[in-house]
Amino acid sequence: MQFDTNNKIVKLCAQGMELEGEGKKEEALKIFQQAWEEATNDFEKFTSAHYVARHQDNIGDKLRWDKTALDLALKINDENMKSIYPSLYLNIGKCYEDMGDFESARENYDLGLSFTAFLADDGYGKMIISGIRNGIERLK
Repeated sequence: MQFDTNNKIVKLCAQGMELEGEGKKEEALKIFQQAWEEATNDFEKFTSAHYVARHQDNIGDKLRWDKTALDLALKINDENMKSIYPSLYLNIGKCYEDMGDFESARENYDLGLSFTAFLADDGYGKMIISGIRNGIERLK
């Protein structure tokens, strides 16, 4: 799936990422929340939910937003979305791990691992695979 750089929600999320890079976390969260509120389809909602999740201070809130992003991603009928699943399952697994729900953490890490063949063989893909494997290893 390619991100349409002319899409209003993608533009908002890019603006939020710039603010993140400048260390303006609260301003970035406001932009991501605006993107969520203005999103009109599953892809836009998934994209904005993913970024809102990254800015949650409470692990329960982060888990809720991560699950929302995953649920929306699973609804999008595009084979390329499968490359996003490992990261989403990794994030959810880590939330469960941090909450002490190791069974749910392991289940999500395993689900993430099952989609790693869809990741590109690059630094990002290797980082996600490493994160999943490290999570599984911590639960042994």
